[in-house]
Amino acid sequence: MRWVTVRASIKCGHDGRVVNQPRQTWVRIDGDPVLVDNDPQNRKIAGCPNYGPTIKPCVKTLRVLTGYSEWLAVGGHRVVLSHLDGLTDGTVPGTVHYTVRDPGQSHVGADQ
Repeated sequence: MRWVTVRASIKCGHDGRVVNQPRQTWVRIDGDPVLVDNDPQNRKIAGCPNYGPTIKPCVKTLRVLTGYSEWLAVGGHRVVLSHLDGLTDGTVPGTVHYTVRDPGQSHVGADQ
């Protein structure tokens, strides 16, 4: 598993892009801040193509189900790892996930 940076590609199950916003800026990889808990939660999702008369596109990330390190933390906040998985607010509620497609760096890894 890799540490996830602000440059990461995190997407909903329909390919909408999660807008990353780091809460910390002092720990960086290749100049990009590392994401920590709960950076992936309550973030905007841009460009979700899942829409229609009775279909709500993903517009926001919800809670993280898995993906925080159990051992590594920055400023008391657990580091986000590339096995990140969480839910979105899109249709059907409770079934659409967001995941890391690219962690934004390929140098720093960790075992949970």
